[in-house]
Formats: sequence, C-alpha cells, structure tokens
Amino acid sequence: MGMGVLLANNLYAGETPPPAPCGAVPTARQLAWHEMEFYGFIHFTVNTFTDKEWGYGDESESVFNPTALDARQWARTARDAGMKGLIITAKHHDGFCLWPSAYTEHSVKNSPWKNGHGDVVKELADACREYGLKFGIYLSPWDRNRADYSTPTYPAYYRNQLRELLTNYGPIFEVWCDGANGGDGFYGGAHETRKIDAANYYDWPATRKLVRLLQPDAVMFSDAGPDVRWVGNEKGVGFETNWMALQPKGLYPGIDPSIYNAHYAAGQPDGSSWVPPEVDVSIRPGWFYHASEDNQVKSQQRLIEIYYGSVGRGCSLLLNLPPDRRGLIHENDVASLNGLRHYLDCTFKMDLAAGAEVTASNTRGGDNRYSATNVISGDSKSYWATDDKVTTGSIEIELNGAKQFDQVMLQEYIALGQRVESWNLEAQVDDRWTQIASGATIGYKTITRFALVSASKARLNISQSRGCIALSRVGLFLSATSEPYAKVDLSR
Repeated sequence: MGMGVLLANNLYAGETPPPAPCGAVPTARQLAWHEMEFYGFIHFTVNTFTDKEWGYGDESESVFNPTALDARQWARTARDAGMKGLIITAKHHDGFCLWPSAYTEHSVKNSPWKNGHGDVVKELADACREYGLKFGIYLSPWDRNRADYSTPTYPAYYRNQLRELLTNYGPIFEVWCDGANGGDGFYGGAHETRKIDAANYYDWPATRKLVRLLQPDAVMFSDAGPDVRWVGNEKGVGFETNWMALQPKGLYPGIDPSIYNAHYAAGQPDGSSWVPPEVDVSIRPGWFYHASEDNQVKSQQRLIEIYYGSVGRGCSLLLNLPPDRRGLIHENDVASLNGLRHYLDCTFKMDLAAGAEVTASNTRGGDNRYSATNVISGDSKSYWATDDKVTTGSIEIELNGAKQFDQVMLQEYIALGQRVESWNLEAQVDDRWTQIASGATIGYKTITRFALVSASKARLNISQSRGCIALSRVGLFLSATSEPYAKVDLSR
C-alpha cells in the first residue's frame, strides 16, 4: 500500500488526533444557543390589560390597546442589559394572538390598537434585527379560547399558527413550548374543564418535524427538550451539579413536575442526548405586568445572584421583561437591568489570568495544539487536552505579580462532550498552596465565587473526569464590589 493511501486513510497522520467525543455532544444549533448565555422573555397579551396571569380565554379583543407600544424600546433595553435575544409570547394560554393570524379572529386584527392593522410579532422581529438581537417565539399548546381544544382538529390549528410564525418573521433562534395543558376555560363559550392526554394529543413528532423543516437553526425548548430543557423551577437557579445530557425517552411537555424534578431536571451523566438547561425567571413576581408590582422588581443585587445561579452554573438565562399597559418596559425594570449590566461589565472586563504563564501536568501527545496556554488564549475553539487515559490533571497559572481575585470562570470544550465531575482551585499564599474553591461539573461554563485572595500563583486541579480532559478556559476575576463575598441561598 502506498504512502499516499496511508495518509488518506489517516486524517491525523503525523499529528496527535483530538480526543474522541465523550458521551452525548451538542449540535451546531445548540452550540450557537450556548454562546448566547443571556436573553429575554416578553410576556405581553390581554392579561396585561385584565391584570391576570392566566387569561380565561373569554377576553374581548377590545381590551388590548397599548397607548405607546414601542418594540424598539424593548429591544434597546435588552441589548443595553447585555441580552443576546428576545422571545415573545405570540400566543399565551388565553389564545389571543399578537399577530393577525389567518386562523382565528381572537387576535390583534380585531383590537383597537392601530385600528386592527398592527402586528406585535413583526414589530419586535424588526426591532431585534435593528438592535442585533436574535428573535424567538412562544406559542402555547393550550388554548382556552378555542372551541375545538381537546378535539382531534386542534393540533392542526396549532401547527398552522406555528407555520405562520416560522415563515413570516425571519430567522427564529428558539421555539418555546409551555408545559401547561388543559383545565378550565372559555372554549368558545362552553365554559368547562377539558383534559387531554398530554403525552400523545399534540403529536409532538409532527410539530418537531415542522420546526426542523422551516427553521433548521432553531432550538426547541420544553420540559422534554428536544434541544433545550427546563431547569425545573422559575426561581432563577440551576443545579450545582449540572449535566447537559438527558435520556429523553418517555418525556413529553407537561409531564408531572414532581417526576421531572426527581429524574430529569439536573440532567443525567449517561444520557443519550445533549439537552442543556435553560433558567426562566421573571424580573417581577408575576410573568405579566401588574402595576401593583412596580415596587417589587428584582433589585440589581438579586439579578446578580440569579446570573451566578444560572449562567454561573452552566445554564442559559431567560429573564422575563413584561411590558406595561403603555407597551413599554417599566422604568423600574430598566433601572435594575442597567445595574446588572454595570456590575457584569466591571467584573468581567479584565481577566487577571490573561498574559500569565501557564503550565500543565500533562499535554496530549506533547502537542502544542493542546497546550495549557489555550485556556487563556480567548479562542473558544482551542483547548487544553490530556492523553486518553489521563483523567486527572493540573494547570498552574503564574500571574504577573500578586493579584486580587475572588472568582474563577471555567469552560470545557463541549463540542466533544462534558467530562469533568470534580475540580478544585488553589492559590499560593505565603509560599503555601491553599484550596480556595471547589466544584463538581463544569460543562459550557461555571463561575464560582470565593473569599477574596491575593496571590501570584493559582492552580486548577481536575480530580475526576469521565474521559481525558478538554478544557477551553480558565479565567480569574475580581468582583466589582467592595462587599465581601458571602454564600447566598439561591433557593429563595
């Protein structure tokens, strides 16, 4: 056999091959979603004007009449807060559509807003493009207005409306599916309670096929995935041990939350599919605007804690910003968001590990392409890797003189899967190594805070991994506050 054939049969001939994938791995659409990290929810419908959280479905279209709706203000507020996208409740459980759907009269086309010629979905889609944000849609499977809900004809109606949303408003980054299913409603005047078989009624395979056909780059969210999963609460907090993988067989939107939280919410290390968690939480007690909650907007400090409890634990953060009856994000909400953005900008503007001297206990094949310096390169496509059978290891970071820091940011190269199960961080203080932080999983990203330390050297130890190590970032940062770090109960 000639050398040319040998080389053709071995892509990495003469080079050290990369690590083999470890367990489930993300798709290209999921990798793009991970990189967004922080985006917003827009809950807005007739509920905004009836002061309800869940509309009954019998609301007159005439109640929807914002006096100064400005989707550009929503998008500008989100961009200024550091968000990368917005998802709108195009139709909530009440069935009222924020676009002029051809399949129902219960929509903005019969409201006094813009004399029935308005389209909230279009205005926000356009505003997102203007401000460099991605755009997503929420379409409630449950519809308390429809007379045919719970009958065999309704799922076709749902998919017809989904088709409208996925074909008329440009690229969609996420399709959000609520798990609420069935119960009492107006149902076209029936005023009754209806139940459905949540596992089978909607024919979810057909809906997913439609999304893949019309918006192949969109991720689909529900408590069953298939691309992004619910974190199991609406408090703004993920799990400290957080696996991206899941075994989705038997899961469906609307599954009993107690079953979901017991077996699925934190992920499963041996899951067959990559289904990472999204943390959804509102900036107010409710999801829709209520004037009575104007003084209950989450503070800057509370939003900071939510950020560390979500993005800092490997989840993406979906923060709800409900427009008021004017059709604007309220000034109190904007103030808290601006406070969060100021803190994040000041804290993460300088990585103290940048420019440091970095050495590792093992480098894959002795190949510089997998060097420890990759963890401070700023290139998310490069990573430090160890030899195949080396599942523990250390990186030592020698800083340019003594630095003060109180948090560490770690990222795995998740294109090849999630591996790390246990790690700790040490600092050399008074010529002695002292452990200052520890954790379990890393995944896409983890940010861990600890008591302020001043040191010229830090050492990251990977003490347990499911495969050889593949780490893309180690960053050291100093919080933008003079207050000492104290462990906060994120379960509140």
